[in-house]
Amino acid sequence: MSNGYPKLHNAMWPGVVGKGTQPGEEPPLSLQRMLDLTTAAQSHGQSFDGVDLFLFEPHLDPTASESTLRELAEGIQQRGLAIGSLVAPVWPGTVGDSAMGDETARQKFLQAVELACRVARVFDDSGVRTSGVVRIDSAEFGVDKWRSDPKANTTKIANTFREAARIAADAGQRLAAEGEICWAGMHSWRDMLDLLEEVDMPNTVGFQADLAHTYLYLLGYNAPEHALLSSEYTDDEFYSTYAEMVTKLRPWTIDFHVAQNDGEVKGAGSHDKTGKHCPPDDPNGKLDIVRCASYWLEGAEDRGIQHICWDGCMFPNEVLEESSTWDAVLSTMIQVREAHGWN
Repeated sequence: MSNGYPKLHNAMWPGVVGKGTQPGEEPPLSLQRMLDLTTAAQSHGQSFDGVDLFLFEPHLDPTASESTLRELAEGIQQRGLAIGSLVAPVWPGTVGDSAMGDETARQKFLQAVELACRVARVFDDSGVRTSGVVRIDSAEFGVDKWRSDPKANTTKIANTFREAARIAADAGQRLAAEGEICWAGMHSWRDMLDLLEEVDMPNTVGFQADLAHTYLYLLGYNAPEHALLSSEYTDDEFYSTYAEMVTKLRPWTIDFHVAQNDGEVKGAGSHDKTGKHCPPDDPNGKLDIVRCASYWLEGAEDRGIQHICWDGCMFPNEVLEESSTWDAVLSTMIQVREAHGWN
């Protein structure tokens, strides 16, 4: 019998992240276009169950009226899709600013979290959203400034996250910090763990694991001192160190992104270099997606995870526009659920 959980969601932010209007940048894909591509995907008679949303223009105005948000929610629900996790606009140039910045920057960060929690509550109340987190990061691109005083800067981020957690808890939400090598204080598995432990609010602030990003954690990009693998390794070495890393971060993991990585880093538009997402069937992909997912999904139901999401951040538009891309993604997601899901 097919497993009913976790539900399978598609991320909408690949239509926005790494896109832009400057020379040499690819234009964004609208939310409606991303929804069209998602609802058209089919594999083994199944479709995506829902979507995770990016809470900033050109997809969504986080300051929109409640009636506008409800109208959007109803439109998504009419497509047969639920809404899950939401990406808070915490970065400079959106609503927020650096979580380790000055008081003005930190207040902008908290404002972004407050707006995201407001949107989450509207979607919750509409009935289209019954699970998911509000995703955050340190909003400090690169690690150079952080390295000037790692301990003090991690403490600044932790203090900001704790204030954000109080906002989230009051709104009935949970925050998930997505570990990527581009975010200061979150750029290695060790630094990510140190930050979560310093925040020390596991009921409200957890970890969002992404297969592409956490693969680069193993290799020590931006933190060679925390590398668990060399660039050349055997399968036995990989899975041994993978288990070591996941065992430390899994208890904190409350949201999970299925993804593929070819071992390279990539930046596009204003986005600093981070783990390069690849199609699931990319011949250069380094990950056995289904097997790697098993490590993160152990005990997932007990941690409140009810859906998983595909992340193809910074795919070229020609890849995004191919229907075969989303059929392959959905097929992979189904394999993950069949192997490691539950009813």
